[in-house]
Amino acid sequence: MNLIERAKSILLQPKEAWATIDAEATDTATLFTRYAMILAAIPAVCGFIGMSLIGFGGFGVTIRVPFVSGLVNMVVSYGLSLVGLLVLGFIIDALAPTFGGQKNAIQAQKVAVYASTAALLGGIFSLLPSLAMLGLLAALYSIYLLYTGLPVLMRSAPEKSVGYTVVVIIAAIVMGVVIGAVSALFMPRSGALFGGADAPAITMNTPGGKVSIDTAGLEAAGKKMEEAARKMEEAQKSQDPAAIAAATGDAAKAAAGVLGGGQAIAAQSLKAALPEKLAGLPRTGFDVQDGAALGLPTSQASAQYGNDDKQLRLEIVDVGGLGQMAVMAMGMVQGEKEDQTSAEKTWQEGGRTLHQRYDKDGSHAEFKTILKNGLVVSIEGDKIGVKELRGLMSQVDLNGLEGLQRKGKS
Repeated sequence: MNLIERAKSILLQPKEAWATIDAEATDTATLFTRYAMILAAIPAVCGFIGMSLIGFGGFGVTIRVPFVSGLVNMVVSYGLSLVGLLVLGFIIDALAPTFGGQKNAIQAQKVAVYASTAALLGGIFSLLPSLAMLGLLAALYSIYLLYTGLPVLMRSAPEKSVGYTVVVIIAAIVMGVVIGAVSALFMPRSGALFGGADAPAITMNTPGGKVSIDTAGLEAAGKKMEEAARKMEEAQKSQDPAAIAAATGDAAKAAAGVLGGGQAIAAQSLKAALPEKLAGLPRTGFDVQDGAALGLPTSQASAQYGNDDKQLRLEIVDVGGLGQMAVMAMGMVQGEKEDQTSAEKTWQEGGRTLHQRYDKDGSHAEFKTILKNGLVVSIEGDKIGVKELRGLMSQVDLNGLEGLQRKGKS
């Protein structure tokens, strides 16, 4: 397979290209090493150049993302985009029977990778942030590529191609939101991977060990997405804004069900891990929430500790089965940076990801631990050293939190 010729054919003659791709024998490793990993580098590298080297702004003012932060963002976005293609392939495969198609893991991965060609090539517009909108237009062409590829490779019913495409796009959008949120969670404030078609879980090897993402129940979630798509079509015909909004929300929740792989751990279970005292300081308040941003399973418990001289905040966050994506993504990122005012570091230890940041004048510090099950535990405070914050983690039952299991399907 010649990368340039394949990209040209899928963009200019998609129907003929899909027929050729359908007959090709390949595997996931080949798809990624010879195609996806090369094209995915375009938006990552161009984004770094545009935001950190060229900069953006107006009226004589140019803003640039700090060089080191830009590099970290490039690595994280590149890794997560590849993870996203893998997960999207599983979603396409799981939804196939719902739309009269046939499950086939490698065919689904072909669709995910090759349909993304336009969107990935459109990343070149990130070189000039002012032209980034053109990248969005290029991404829209990937929707057409997806639409033409699904019935050919997944053998889906032609009359259901629109619905199949709609629910996959919704899942991709939700996944994009999740990937953005996951990367934002762990980015510095300043700035045999693949199972068979019927495998019950995706198992991924990371520096901290194996991570499993439960994929059981994807077909049930797919049926919900099909029903949501039907309601969206009806709402569009009625031109009722309230009905359209409700149907869109239902579709987002169904897509989250495909991605989440399980409910978030109950917020009350997280609250139980909040100690009455921290560093000898009394607990002065707490906040416990079970929520669903865009229908995503989430839970959070936080508490404030302090007196007139010192204030601390402890937070425990769970984003459901999506936390496993965070574990895998963070397994790719390690490093440190320092300037005249602050320092930060991210590293792996005991199968967990640790991150610390502090201001050199002692005004603020934070320490964060990402557990093996995807829970994020963070402590931050003013007028306290980062080493002391790390020591305070021993007052939180991390092993107990790590042993909590997610139940059911979101």
